[in-house]
Amino acid sequence: MKLTAVILTLNEEEHIKACIESLDWADDVLVFDSFSDDDTVAIAQAAGATVLQNKFENYAQQRNDALASLGSEADWVFFVDADERSTSELAQEIRKMIVERLQMGWYVPRHNYIFGKITLGAGWYPDYQLRLFKNGRVHYERPVHEIAVVDGRIGHLANPLIHHNYRDIPHFRAKQEAYSSYDASILYADGVRPELQNYILQPLRQFYWRLIALHGYAIGWHGLRLSVYMAYYEWVKYQKLRLLWRNG
Repeated sequence: MKLTAVILTLNEEEHIKACIESLDWADDVLVFDSFSDDDTVAIAQAAGATVLQNKFENYAQQRNDALASLGSEADWVFFVDADERSTSELAQEIRKMIVERLQMGWYVPRHNYIFGKITLGAGWYPDYQLRLFKNGRVHYERPVHEIAVVDGRIGHLANPLIHHNYRDIPHFRAKQEAYSSYDASILYADGVRPELQNYILQPLRQFYWRLIALHGYAIGWHGLRLSVYMAYYEWVKYQKLRLLWRNG
């Protein structure tokens, strides 16, 4: 069972070497790059990965193009982000499951490190990601927040990927600004118009969901702070949606 790990990259010189090294158990590592203008490509090649470059249009297209580039040479495909790290325990579990089980796709949990702290509440655990697939049995749909469509049964792995998520508050804010813009654009495309109550009720629901339903309270101040931040960016999302309708 030949397994190829695929890493999508754009300017990931900070992370790419450690990511590739954590995947030394894979048969091949493919770095599918969106024409980085930093040292990502050189570092990846020096670390022993195969590098292909492909024009980025959206995430679904990029993942589908990466799958197409593999042809039939891989039996299994494991997508990993550059800021994620595999572990020996996860490697052993994957090798075991792809031989012994009949599933065509597998969800992988993640340990998210936010501001340098492992975050096991407020919605960041188990944070299952559908990343491991039998080659030829998956394709991606939807340009933003792409979804994997698997032809066959799907299972859940036990051992997590390590995800070095938000390194500090400015990084968190920058990413949430981007996510809130994406989410607002989806609502706009779907014809959703913001109503007055959305600016109040949606942030409150987000705060309650993160803090109470997803046990943010169990991780103390860290969970409270993240719940407040996510509630704020829910408000930001509807503000951006309002501007899209006003300027559209």
